[in-house]
Amino acid sequence: MGPWRCLILLPLLAGALRAQQQQFMEYVERRLTLLEERISQWHDQSSRYSTELRDFKNQVLGMLETAEKEREAMRSEAESVAVRMDRLEREVDYLETQNPAPPCVEVDETLMEKQVATAKQRKNEKYTKLTDCSDTIASVRAMKILKRFGSTSGLWTKDAAGNSEKIYVFDGTANDTVYVFPRMREFTLFSATRKASRIKLPYPWVGTGHLVYDGHLYYIRQQGPFQVIKFNLANKTVVDSSVFPAEEQIPVFGLSPFTYIEVAADEEGLWAIYATKEDEKNICLAKLDPTSLDIEQMWDTPCPRENAEAAFVVCGALHVVYNTRLPSRSRVQCVFDVSGTLAPEDASLVYFPKRYGSHSSMKYNPQERQIYAWDDGYQIIYRMEMKKKLEV
Repeated sequence: MGPWRCLILLPLLAGALRAQQQQFMEYVERRLTLLEERISQWHDQSSRYSTELRDFKNQVLGMLETAEKEREAMRSEAESVAVRMDRLEREVDYLETQNPAPPCVEVDETLMEKQVATAKQRKNEKYTKLTDCSDTIASVRAMKILKRFGSTSGLWTKDAAGNSEKIYVFDGTANDTVYVFPRMREFTLFSATRKASRIKLPYPWVGTGHLVYDGHLYYIRQQGPFQVIKFNLANKTVVDSSVFPAEEQIPVFGLSPFTYIEVAADEEGLWAIYATKEDEKNICLAKLDPTSLDIEQMWDTPCPRENAEAAFVVCGALHVVYNTRLPSRSRVQCVFDVSGTLAPEDASLVYFPKRYGSHSSMKYNPQERQIYAWDDGYQIIYRMEMKKKLEV
């Protein structure tokens, strides 16, 4: 190819190159313009989102401030209601003390005739006191809630006659194992039973009417006829047993159908609280010999089984605690003094503070003058205020 031809092609190639550069520049400008538009849209959206987020934050802060004010108002109102409820409970206690309900005792002429006839037959109807105890319960002086342990029904107690600090726990209404805590502190501080030793009894127990007295456990055997077992806690052996001489026994308390015999202790010794089919309306009482388990004397009391939930003996006087089917305020509403030194009208109508449900067991400790109670799974101590009996 000659030089003159190259000179002719150079302008043509230069023109084609300029055209391509122009097209490229136009393409780049279009892409930059599109990118700028997208950046502008993103900026607008980001500004709008920031504004919305700021508004939402301010709205949430306002709602939190309002909620905090409402929470403080509700807390103040709850505290005020608690104060009013406490004042109301004290006023109810005062009114109930000033205007006691009539004793829950039905006049049964047949029962009265039967009691008179039985009294004539018994030579030792007049009970001879073993001690000079002449006190009776005036009121509940104080209440202490220890903890919540185990089932809704059960029994916890100390030795009613010894000096041991051990705590004995019967969890439930039927089992063969008793938990033993070395002191009250271990029972109170630990929720589990790892601090407790276990006593496996030779026969399973039933109900919540058991008793620890002078180093022995008196409990009700579950199987066969209702039998009181005397178990030595030191050497873990059965010392004695006695079949209760009552035919067709029925639950002693209308609101605690799992208890057929309640073994109790007071300043006078050992007692058995029970009921029979022969006189199914009322509760019976018997004095026990703690050594031989022989029954020394028996009484038919005027205290009805209906609505009864527990009972205990203080200075030779049976105190029966009543409630309602829908648990309300437990109260001692029937007192039967075997020695005749306490007139029924002189007995105080004792109310227990309303806390949970109903008592499945109440164990009076004559040494400490307090009651170990099991209330809907809570273990409670009632300290009693005592007064002298007015002899009739």
